[in-house]
Amino acid sequence: MILQEKQFEIQNEEQMRELGRGIGALLTAGNVVCLTGDLGAGKTTLTKSIAEGLGIDEYVTSPSYTIVNEYMGRLPLYHFDVYRINEVEEMYELGYEEYFFSEGVCVIEWAGMVEELLPEERIWIEIYQGETFDKRKLIIKAKAEVLQKLEALI
Repeated sequence: MILQEKQFEIQNEEQMRELGRGIGALLTAGNVVCLTGDLGAGKTTLTKSIAEGLGIDEYVTSPSYTIVNEYMGRLPLYHFDVYRINEVEEMYELGYEEYFFSEGVCVIEWAGMVEELLPEERIWIEIYQGETFDKRKLIIKAKAEVLQKLEALI
């Protein structure tokens, strides 16, 4: 599968939240959203907004020490933070396949650390600090129709 790539400029945190809510609203069962970027770039902010878009009312926190948190909304959300994974084998111990290939949605922070385990069909989002504190540059790789829908959100 060939993923297409598009760059987006985010002007402030509210625009990032709007994008996240829009992504959440577009997601369907089995979608995997992969997030990469420096510490503080906005991965967790985007994840919280995706959860809102999925209709999740719970407070979403980064599962830094538990690796995965589960939330119920329109679809189940499995929020992974693999920053503390030392070896990919730890993902097997978690039973990652049951999450990745489920009827829910997975959002994976620090996805590059487990890239070899990720399904080919995914939404890959790289988040970079922008010129000012609030600005971000996003590089999103996904199927063409997904990118078109995301473009309409920004």
